[in-house]
Amino acid sequence: MTRVDFYLLPASESVLPYACRLTEKAYRQGHKVFLATDTDEEAAQLDDLLWTFRQGSFVPHSAVTGHTAAGPCPVAVGRQPPAGFNDVMINLGSTVPEAFRRFRRVIELVGPDDAARALKREHFRYYRSQGLSPAMVDLEAGA
Repeated sequence: MTRVDFYLLPASESVLPYACRLTEKAYRQGHKVFLATDTDEEAAQLDDLLWTFRQGSFVPHSAVTGHTAAGPCPVAVGRQPPAGFNDVMINLGSTVPEAFRRFRRVIELVGPDDAARALKREHFRYYRSQGLSPAMVDLEAGA
């Protein structure tokens, strides 16, 4: 069964840089990670950020845009998860991807602004309607 966690980011935290750090941590722990975006443009932006978010970091990844495939990389970024990715999905999109059930773990990052929180509340309700019990992780409380 898929485990779903919602990470409530503090006001000082931006979603994309946090997604990069979280991806790096998961990669170093041996996980294959798919970062779900709404558009190819967002995937390309995240692809660039994964190379530059922290000096000295290295996260081997591939952008899956249009008709390109992820190849053998342990991290993929795009609108649809490529074949072979079923470990961790970090959903940065505005909808819950249909393929979410094939992942062992789904992480939803919740930005501090009201619009982001309202959108992620919809995602939370959707997961519950699918028989799952999403967990909330308040990162501001842990800071």
